[in-house]
Amino acid sequence: MTTTQRRGRKIMMTPEELDEFLRTQRTCRVATVSEDGAPHLSALWFGWDGTSLWLYSITRSKRWADLRRDPRIAVVVDAGEEYGELRGVELSGTVDFIGEAPRTGEPCPELDEPERLFAQKNFGLEEMPHDGKHAWLRLTPGSIKSWDFRKLAAL
Repeated sequence: MTTTQRRGRKIMMTPEELDEFLRTQRTCRVATVSEDGAPHLSALWFGWDGTSLWLYSITRSKRWADLRRDPRIAVVVDAGEEYGELRGVELSGTVDFIGEAPRTGEPCPELDEPERLFAQKNFGLEEMPHDGKHAWLRLTPGSIKSWDFRKLAAL
């Protein structure tokens, strides 16, 4: 269950706009909590299945180590150059680790759809290539906030 957005309701994305945006954007910024409590921010490709954000992370990264220790995460996906074009989504919650780590392609029905979507969007392939360095994180957000400044003109 996601929390309801209170502020900025007039410029928030509809569920359909949010789905379209997350299905077409490629890069997100991922915030994790370091061992000393400091934030750690990194960019990453992602997939969206309509419910969860799927992150394909290097298992030897600081991000992976941070999330193994503390699964809390915040992710921002945004677009636009000029002020009136800015739009984006912030998703937050905790991640689940899905499949083997690192991922070698062992059968995992839960990953069939995310891997298909990710491979098509990011590689133009029908099947996910596995390099033995990455593995899957699933964020089913507890909170989603969105904005679309293109809607300001109508206010």
